[in-house]
Amino acid sequence: MDQNTYRRKPSPISTTAGGSNPVPSSELLPMKFLSFGTMKLTRTFTTCLILFSVLLAFSMIFHHHPSDPNRVMGFAEARVLDGRDYSNVTATNDSNDSDRLLGGLLAPGFDEASCLSRYQSPLYRKPSPYKPSPYLLSKLRSYEALHKRCGPGTRPYTNADRLLKPKQTGDPESEGCKYVVWMEFSGLGNRIISIASAFLYAMLTDRVLLVEGGEQFSDLFCEPFLDTTWLLPKDFTLTKQLSGFSQNSPHCHGEMLKRRLINGSTVSSLSYLYLHLAHDYNDHDKMFFCEEDQSLLKNVPWLIMRTNNFFAPSLFLIPSFEEELGMMFPEKGTVFHHLGRYLFHPSNHVWGLITRYYNAYLAKADERIGLQIRVFDEKSGVSPQVTKQILSCVQNEELLPKLGEQHKQPSEEEEFKLKAVLITSLTTGYFEILKTMYWENPTVTGDVIGIHQPSHEGHQQTEKLMHNRKAWAEMYLLSLTDKLVISAWSTFGYVAQGLGGLKPWILYKPENRTAPDPACGRAMSMEPCFHAPPFYDCKAKTGIDTGKLVPHVRHCEDMSWGLKIV
Repeated sequence: MDQNTYRRKPSPISTTAGGSNPVPSSELLPMKFLSFGTMKLTRTFTTCLILFSVLLAFSMIFHHHPSDPNRVMGFAEARVLDGRDYSNVTATNDSNDSDRLLGGLLAPGFDEASCLSRYQSPLYRKPSPYKPSPYLLSKLRSYEALHKRCGPGTRPYTNADRLLKPKQTGDPESEGCKYVVWMEFSGLGNRIISIASAFLYAMLTDRVLLVEGGEQFSDLFCEPFLDTTWLLPKDFTLTKQLSGFSQNSPHCHGEMLKRRLINGSTVSSLSYLYLHLAHDYNDHDKMFFCEEDQSLLKNVPWLIMRTNNFFAPSLFLIPSFEEELGMMFPEKGTVFHHLGRYLFHPSNHVWGLITRYYNAYLAKADERIGLQIRVFDEKSGVSPQVTKQILSCVQNEELLPKLGEQHKQPSEEEEFKLKAVLITSLTTGYFEILKTMYWENPTVTGDVIGIHQPSHEGHQQTEKLMHNRKAWAEMYLLSLTDKLVISAWSTFGYVAQGLGGLKPWILYKPENRTAPDPACGRAMSMEPCFHAPPFYDCKAKTGIDTGKLVPHVRHCEDMSWGLKIV
């Protein structure tokens, strides 16, 4: 086809007026100049209008200087281009410092490029309805100053470390610096919740928290404290001895109690004590949670702690901590929610895994549902009972629609949702079942269901870096969902619910290979469960049900003997 026919041709000036009578040339000349002047004026006006529009657009785009901390990598701008409603995302341009800093939890001043997740996380989740108390914010700022003054590389740290060397002396009291060292132990979910507990204890006792973990730890998490590090230095005096610490070690707190070697006079000569607070600790180890023992421990410069528990609930039962904890957390069931978001920021590598997956599979959904499936008997494969339990939970609780017999045609008044289901599991079996069901069958509501699973590692591989990267990314992705279903006893799910501020539905643990009825239940709070709490009345020196002492510490929904803060 000849393209020339579509090109604009100049129109000859008509030499007739009214279509028939000739126009004299003396009248034609002024008309010609008038027409030319009008066209020139129109072109000039149009050009100015275009230039003004371009300048206005540029001024809006570059209104914030690139170094403006409120302008983060253009995520917010990119999200509105597809016309969808991202009401769950806090747009950068509309966010104030309170949103970026999580209501004051985070301190400003960090190098944003070194940890993108620290200030970008509000782009991916709704603002939390739970606000940190002014007292908690004050305690965090005070702790940051203490850590900066006493952390690795400072004179007080060097002086305190010297106390651990043979035949060396120092005076830590003159510096006012004491420490709690968290020892690397157990799976990633257990590590995260136990570090949060150790940090809470450090704040309550004016100690500096240092974590063992080395390069792998720094590969997963950003530094939480400005201008210092929380990583235990490689040249720490006791580094080579840490792996050998046990309940029978001479410096173990429980062992010394058992042998009656520790009291007010002997404790002053100790440079360190080992605290065994893991799931297998004994009655003497559990005396850590007694007021009398806390009075002894406060005089020891170094406390070395091995734990895989979220032991914060039992700290609420220690009288000397009770008042301060009440001021820090007026809303009792927000301990891990606030401390977890304060401490744990995915490294840039892990943040890339999170954001790429979220934008590819979850961002455009009207609703996101997280489904964390953990079957502790890894050899059992896909269990029909577990499959039945999952479907019963998500459909009876109306998290996902039931299947229909024929496709439902939408009416003009009805709007059907796109629901994205994020499954995390070590195997693909349950993912394949749900994906096939919702692909091959319509739903009774007409909603479209997308089923997604980032990885399937087969079995837990705590020692492998890439496995831990994926695990951390998936915990965080689960925390970005709108509704969450988790498996009983799983710290993986506890981390997700706490970071997301979500009260999940808990899939109860099957007994004797039969699906429980009901299949799941709603959690009382978003707090993790303390799986191995003490049942001891320190004053009466007798056994007691510690889940019935105060209204805000109760037994867990998924573990009858566990404790959680509500």
